[in-house]
Amino acid sequence: MPKQKTRKSVSKRFKLTGSGKIKRNKAGHSHMLIRRDNDVKRAAKKSTLVAASDEKKVKKMMGK
Repeated sequence: MPKQKTRKSVSKRFKLTGSGKIKRNKAGHSHMLIRRDNDVKRAAKKSTLVAASDEKKVKKMMGK
C-alpha cells in the first residue's frame, strides 16, 4: 500500500501542539483593517485551537 501524502496547504496552515491538539491562525488579519475595531484586530493576531469536530479531518490531511 502506498504512503499517504501530506496536503501541503494544510501543513503550512496548522501546527501540532505538544499535547496533540492542532493550532491554527484566526482569519481576517490581512486586508481592510482600517474599518475594524482595534480589539478585533488584536484578537485576530492570536492563534487558537481547531474545533474538536474538525481535528480528525485535519490530522488525516496532515498525514498523522
